[in-house]
Amino acid sequence: MNRHEHAAHTPQTPAAESAQTHAGGHEAGAHSGAHAHGHGAGSHGGGVPGGLQVSERGYTLVPGTEPRHAGEPTDLRFQILGPDGNPWTQYDLSHGRQLHLIVARRDLSGFQHVHPVLDADGTWSVPLTFADAGDHRIFADFAPTGDPQGALTLGADIAVAGDYRPVPLPVPSRTARVDGYTVTLDGDLATGDGGMVTLSVAKDGRPVTDLEPYLGAYGHLVALRQGDLGYLHVHPQGEPGDGVTPAGPGIVFHAAAPSAGAYRLYLDFQHEGMVRTAEFTAVAARPAPRHTPQQHAADHGEHAGHGEHAAHAGHAHHTG
Repeated sequence: MNRHEHAAHTPQTPAAESAQTHAGGHEAGAHSGAHAHGHGAGSHGGGVPGGLQVSERGYTLVPGTEPRHAGEPTDLRFQILGPDGNPWTQYDLSHGRQLHLIVARRDLSGFQHVHPVLDADGTWSVPLTFADAGDHRIFADFAPTGDPQGALTLGADIAVAGDYRPVPLPVPSRTARVDGYTVTLDGDLATGDGGMVTLSVAKDGRPVTDLEPYLGAYGHLVALRQGDLGYLHVHPQGEPGDGVTPAGPGIVFHAAAPSAGAYRLYLDFQHEGMVRTAEFTAVAARPAPRHTPQQHAADHGEHAGHGEHAAHAGHAHHTG
């Protein structure tokens, strides 16, 4: 489990200063009741997930070429090229930031959620240390200003040099522990329309009821699909200060997985001034097939054809 060793991106951090500098962007709908919806293309679930393409809708993610070595601090750089081929420099604010950068190794270890700073020439940069060697995936989650299609998520692979030792995906579990906190998962990840999952936070065995707002919410949930790292980013129901959403212990999300299969879930939450990440492995199952009214009528018609023996289980045929 990874720990964010930063003070929750407080206003004094460069990322926050960058967001304030570009506050001319829109505040992404003020988040009213929309935290169930994620960032980026496909992040609502049930369709093609985001982050599978390096180029989409004319925008292209171009990682920098700086060397990267496991365990060594680096200044990760990249650009987003716009439809005209030039670096894009105008972004709307989404949950307090112009761009959210998610990083994970291809085996779903090494998760990081950071917020780069945008230079005047359109280059994004963020200090970053990759704990382990291997191929990593970076996900740029952003909303280009003026684009009527809204937010999207682009993804690209980058290599980190060093002694590569793959890590097997942890077995599914409903409990994760990080820095003295225990987070419990209630509910199942599902495809189709999805469903509600609740992540409850406790510390030293006691429920945490004073979670702190982080990027406009009490928690942020990212899911990555095993195999291709299809990306899903959802936000909880309600928001801090709305008068109805408690500050823990439970954080409720509506999530719809784009397909059946194994996923790694990463919950970012803030308490006592620090952001921590709890990680889970979950398996999404296909929804049970639904009977349409036509199918239901056809079933009854077939049963009626059995005459006296039409007393099938679950079908009570009453005559007048």
